[in-house]
Amino acid sequence: MHRHPYLGFLISLALVAMSPISAGAQWTQFRGSNAGDVGDDPGLPETWSETENVVWKIDVPGLSWSSPVVWEDTIFLTSAISAGAEPAPIPGLYDPGDDNGATRSSEVHRWVVYNIDFHSGAIRWERELQTEKPGIARHIKNSFASETPVTDGRRVYAYFGTAGVVGAINMSGETVWITDLGAYETTGGFGSAASPVLYGDRLYVVNDNVTQSFMVALDKNTGQEMWRVDRPERGQNWATPFVWEHDLRTEIVTAGTQGVRSYDLDGQILWEIHGMSGLTIPTPFAKHGLLYISSGYPGGGLRPVYVVRPGASGDISIWSADDMRTGLSSGFPGEKVTSEDVAWAYPLLGTYNTSALVYGDYYYTLLDRGFLVAHDARTGDEVYRRQRIEIGNGFTASPWGYNDRIFLLSEDGETFVVQAGPEFEILHKNSLNEMTLATPAVAQGSLILRTQSKLYRITRGGQP
Repeated sequence: MHRHPYLGFLISLALVAMSPISAGAQWTQFRGSNAGDVGDDPGLPETWSETENVVWKIDVPGLSWSSPVVWEDTIFLTSAISAGAEPAPIPGLYDPGDDNGATRSSEVHRWVVYNIDFHSGAIRWERELQTEKPGIARHIKNSFASETPVTDGRRVYAYFGTAGVVGAINMSGETVWITDLGAYETTGGFGSAASPVLYGDRLYVVNDNVTQSFMVALDKNTGQEMWRVDRPERGQNWATPFVWEHDLRTEIVTAGTQGVRSYDLDGQILWEIHGMSGLTIPTPFAKHGLLYISSGYPGGGLRPVYVVRPGASGDISIWSADDMRTGLSSGFPGEKVTSEDVAWAYPLLGTYNTSALVYGDYYYTLLDRGFLVAHDARTGDEVYRRQRIEIGNGFTASPWGYNDRIFLLSEDGETFVVQAGPEFEILHKNSLNEMTLATPAVAQGSLILRTQSKLYRITRGGQP
């Protein structure tokens, strides 16, 4: 049989058309699809400033600490825009008090989603999901729009816990649906921040609060509630849920003050760990076939890291209630422990705001007060102890890594570039001279970085 001379060419074109877009073209959720491990790309920048290696920067109205997400030629970003003046955020690590704490607003806010052209920085469209006065308070360092949106390339899904709404907008800017989940007061008036996640045809939202904590699964096409489970948390947690796919099953892992719980896709509990710090922010993630979980509220005696093997069931807690009572009163020892289901754990390694990073063979802990610690990601063995980054810098954004470098973004907008591997070395520092809490997106050879008032696209050489 003879093949038409153009058949091979046509087949090749069809295969290109059907092949998925490179993963590097997308950054669809908080921390991306690989929990901050970007991989090697020679086009990615290592140095930058307010002008150096900047393709474009734009002003972003309002106040929001959500991260940008990217799909092909589109960047999605959210914000909460007040009709009046709002107190400026204050950097640092502190609980609310009389002078700098829980903040209420009497001004009408607009909760908006922006579609931004990746290449030019032009705003294609702006859509409101809600307009009203915020129903709950926020920590002065938080914002009324701190949840990162998520996209599947057909729509962007945005959740605003302080407004109580979640919605879907298609790529053309048409609002597909909006669902009211309610706004609930939080511990100390800290506000909300846990981002939604997508899996299959469902959107998952966790809201832990002082009224009735819950996790809900919504149909991503209609916004209809598929199921809801009450959670025993009686406080506030900001940990984004994590969908863990492994060879045995798919599970939804949630971290909270009362413990870590893993659910199946129908909301049934698979396993749980008790023993977390008083407030929980870091997002669970998986690497090397293991699940990494942490929490580290500074006021607690237990600030754990747990590394869980697949297939657990029931209560797999490491420390008993007596251990925790003793630890809280006298201080836990710092030694590594293991169990059948937990590959390794430390009682005092967890961080408050930042999620950890596994890059290559190493587990990096970025402590909020400006220290970096490294452990073997598979065994938990210490690689190097606390290394001071710079006196006076605090950290909220989570670290990321590429091209054998670890990037640590401080609240002052300074990014410390650290050599990856077993030896700690700060290579240089990049400054944007503005407060920054949002974890950046990295896609298509570009760093998309948000400061308090601006959004930057940064590349090596500033090449578009």
